[in-house]
Amino acid sequence: MDPADERGFREFVSARSPALMRLGFLLTGGDQHAAEDLVQTALTKLAARWRRVEAPEAYAKQIMYRQQVSWWRVAGRRGEVVQATPPDGPGQDRTHQSELRMVLRGALARLTARQRTVLVLRYFEDLPEREVARQLGCSVGTVRSTAHRSLARLREIAPELAEELEVAR
Repeated sequence: MDPADERGFREFVSARSPALMRLGFLLTGGDQHAAEDLVQTALTKLAARWRRVEAPEAYAKQIMYRQQVSWWRVAGRRGEVVQATPPDGPGQDRTHQSELRMVLRGALARLTARQRTVLVLRYFEDLPEREVARQLGCSVGTVRSTAHRSLARLREIAPELAEELEVAR
């Protein structure tokens, strides 16, 4: 990498790392270390192709999506995540949103990597099913069925999210 390319890559990393970390955090179900590994892997692969990539952020995100989905296949990667019990019910104060985020994070951690990735792409990134299928290299039907089963699983794991999940239907 020549000095100009290196400077451009460093500027990209500096500017976009926080957003990539947020995405990594969502994709890994709230596992900070796994999110850091995912971002580092994406940035390493991006650096190797920096000169040829026209849209570096899109390329990095696609690497992250595919890497996260493929990691679930690796033996020993899927350990159990211990979560605190969710609160009995939402309160009327401002902590309700924080509680919902914690419950959602715990529920997402209990989904498979593929389920989390489909939900993040479909509802967080707001991508159409066809684009999610293209990003993950699968059919639109697979995206639809995975999203449907994932939302059903979230409702089962965290019934207190039912009202928020109705918006995703």
